[in-house]
Formats: sequence, C-alpha cells, structure tokens
Amino acid sequence: MFDLKKCYADNLKQHLDLFNSMEKYLPVAETLATQCFDALEKGGKIVFFGNGGSAADSQHLAAEFVVRFKKERRALASMALTTDTSILTAHANDYHFDTVFARQVEALVKPQDVVIGLTTSGTSANINLALEAANEIGAYTVAFTGRDGGKVKDIAKLPIIIENNITARIQEAHMFIGHWLCEAIDELVTQ
Repeated sequence: MFDLKKCYADNLKQHLDLFNSMEKYLPVAETLATQCFDALEKGGKIVFFGNGGSAADSQHLAAEFVVRFKKERRALASMALTTDTSILTAHANDYHFDTVFARQVEALVKPQDVVIGLTTSGTSANINLALEAANEIGAYTVAFTGRDGGKVKDIAKLPIIIENNITARIQEAHMFIGHWLCEAIDELVTQ
C-alpha cells in the first residue's frame, strides 16, 4: 500500500540533499548574473524558453524581470518564447517542432541578448537548435540543465548542470537559481 508520509519524507530528503549542495553552483550563477546585468545595461534582453514545466518556469522568470521581483524598479526587457500559441502551432504545423524556438531566435534575438534554454535532460532538440541559432547571432547562451548535461552542455556558452537525475529536483534547483538571479538583478539595477 502506498505510504503518503514516506513518499513525502523521501521527496523532502531528495530536495534537501540537492539543496545542501547548491553552494557549488555559485560561480556559474555569478557569471549568469553578470552577463544578464551587462546585457540589460547595453539595451539587450533576457530570453527564456523550455518545454513542459520548463516552459512554465521560463514564463515565470520572464514575468519577474518585466514586472518586478522584490523591489520597485524599472521594467527589464525579458521574454519567454513559449507564450505565443499562434507562432508555436503555426511553426509546428508548417515546419517541425524541433525548430520552433530556433525560428523565434532568428526573428527576435540580437547579439547583445542573453538566451536561456531550460532542459532538464540536455537532449531536447528544440532547445539545442535554438541555442545554436543564438550562438550564430552572437548572443550569450545559457543552458539550465541537469543529469550529465546532455548535448546542450557543449552548445551553451554557460551550461548550468544540476547534477541530479530526478526531473522535479532539477527543476526546483533551476527555479532557485532563477529566483536568485531575479533578486540579484533587482539589486544591481537599483544601485
């Protein structure tokens, strides 16, 4: 019989075990914050995208930049490539879902932008192709990923690889770094 309490305790232990190791990601998080701040100061934007739960996380983080996180400050240029259903469905219908984000990158990304793809496996073709397209444009590319980093670790200029094999835990770590990034940028832009 399924034990609710044990399931809860097991998930909490997995979460705490991972979060007890999050300090090791500080150097890549600092690089991420510096790149995002520099991009915003130079008139660039932060572009997020992902699939499934990572799509929702992308939208969440883009909203924090545009609206606000904790501090009252100017709106910051950010967008999620997962929000325009007409583009998503037209592209998937007319071409292929593997290039649904790459096409938007071609249309919307400039060299001064930071482009952040979220993929827990590192093997999502549509994330990898979009980051390759952003590299060709000259934007700064970042991958929030997990497991062993997959193929994306060799594509993104800054791969942030959460060393875990459980999708939910990887996504929780991605959102921790994402929320920290929002707070750091809030502070940097209001100095």
